[in-house]
Amino acid sequence: MQASTFHLLTIFPLAIGIAILLAAAIHDVAARTVPNWMALALALAGLLARIADGTILPALLAGPAVFLAAAFCWRRGWMGGGDVKLLGAVATLVPPHAVFTLLAFIAFAGGGLAMLYLVGRAVAGKRKPVATHRPAALAARVLRAEVWRIRRGGPLPYACAIAAGLLITLLRTGA
Repeated sequence: MQASTFHLLTIFPLAIGIAILLAAAIHDVAARTVPNWMALALALAGLLARIADGTILPALLAGPAVFLAAAFCWRRGWMGGGDVKLLGAVATLVPPHAVFTLLAFIAFAGGGLAMLYLVGRAVAGKRKPVATHRPAALAARVLRAEVWRIRRGGPLPYACAIAAGLLITLLRTGA
């Protein structure tokens, strides 16, 4: 197989996986859920990329290992179920040698997201809520709901941190 064909066989599933993960992050912001089909499609895209680069066996170990560790956190109430599914799936999207780097960047992105929400809570808590009509635009409704969640200390849309961690990992490692 030619090098250009090999490269395309790896890049195409990776691009599909990134698109699915970004859609999952947007869905998580809007509804605080991640549909099962997104995690499954992300895992399949990752496995296709790993088949193309010949690292399918380590990926078949890394994905479930990350999923099981995240499931432990879910059982303790530290994570949401959608985030657990996404973490297991995204672990197959990077080469197995980059999984620990991916997890570190996801943790850093999650810390940044948490800091952003803490600052947002301090700012939103000082402002008096204004009772207005329901906004017509979807983005305005999502923003209004997000301010409401921030004021009440709701859960973080951690799919955003997962997506950011993946993108940073891909850029930094060239994976």
